[in-house]
Amino acid sequence: MHAKPAAPLDLLLLPTWLVPVEPAGVILRDHGLGVRDGRIVLIAPREQALRHPATETRELPNMLLAPGLVNAHGHAAMTLFRGLADDLPLMTWLEQHIWPAEARWVNEDFIRDGTELAVAEQIMNGISACSDMYFFPHVASEVMHRSGMRAQITVPILDFPVPGALDSAEALRHGLQLFDDLKHHPRIKVAFGPHAPYTVGDERLTEVLMLAEELDAGIHMHVHETAFEVEQSIQQLGERPLARLARLGLLGPRFQAVHMTQISDDDLALLVESNSSVIHCPESNLKLASGFCPVERLWEAGVNVAIGTDGAASNNDLDLLGETRTAALLAKAVAGSATALDAHRALRMATLNGARALGIEADCGSLEIGKFADLVAFDLSALSLQPVYDPVSQLIYACGRDCVRHLWVGGKQLLDDRRLTRIDTQALGERARAWGERIAGGR
Repeated sequence: MHAKPAAPLDLLLLPTWLVPVEPAGVILRDHGLGVRDGRIVLIAPREQALRHPATETRELPNMLLAPGLVNAHGHAAMTLFRGLADDLPLMTWLEQHIWPAEARWVNEDFIRDGTELAVAEQIMNGISACSDMYFFPHVASEVMHRSGMRAQITVPILDFPVPGALDSAEALRHGLQLFDDLKHHPRIKVAFGPHAPYTVGDERLTEVLMLAEELDAGIHMHVHETAFEVEQSIQQLGERPLARLARLGLLGPRFQAVHMTQISDDDLALLVESNSSVIHCPESNLKLASGFCPVERLWEAGVNVAIGTDGAASNNDLDLLGETRTAALLAKAVAGSATALDAHRALRMATLNGARALGIEADCGSLEIGKFADLVAFDLSALSLQPVYDPVSQLIYACGRDCVRHLWVGGKQLLDDRRLTRIDTQALGERARAWGERIAGGR
């Protein structure tokens, strides 16, 4: 008897360089990657890969194929507040500008249009998966579902009224319903998002922990964003915010600590012992003068460090490739070492580390057999990128987001030669401009 021949590949990609991220530091030249049923089933030298029949074969000359980027922290619909209140310190920015604007303008239509604007920008920037922490999360999840992106939808929890929830109890009820609605979704996960230690009390945090453990859900939280936040906690509660969260039991592999610009030796020990992840947002931290996350120190201690753009109101773009370049350069300055956060580790931070922080590393974040085909092709053919000695160094230190040429999520192409396949960019642009005119005019 003859063995049944394998089914044809759905897609065979033939880039000049293939960077799997795992194993670390590897660059494969002239290899092919095969996709079947949305997953990677083949990585082999070009000539060997071409022996496999494929429904579609795509030559990618002068392109680097990598895992789709993972934006581990953002507030998607805040794209509609991009540039609204710039060059202000964090609490002034929040209390006098952003929170009043949110109270006035944020409704389901705002979330729908703002999230789609963020999705379009992220896909064009090579981002295949994101974490979104904003109001009306059920509306954001609908947009993410239609878009084809992979997402963690984080339910924001605050102890005061916010758009869509009168208090943290109502936000939790909505979150539980959303979790139930999406528990079998192939691309979308729901996490709990207590906003920050200074906006959520112990009782609600304890309830969040209980629900997260029961549902095996992530906990995503702004922590130690500024020195003021830490000092205020010490004055009012007699302990640092991270120590309080540890005392309440929140730290652990599912905990995602966003920002962490203030890290003492005790804080570092808590992060290491609990196996919590840190999500670094360097450009937002720089713009708001919030402080510097000691990335190299965290990395050397074994902490999983991912990267996020934060929202477009405090960045002001959703360019994770640019964010990663900033992270690599800043890490060197903070550590006082030119070898800190080299290009390969920076790319890992923007891919596999992000997937690990969001609890989806078994499915994406690296190019490995069996994982979903979440892929981005970067074009390194421009004159400004020549010559190419190390394509990963070129990607991190010389490429801009306009180098992103193609993007696939689960084998489905969402960006084809810089054209979005599922989003009407003209109509979306018109809606975004209309929002800008209304908000600027106060109507």
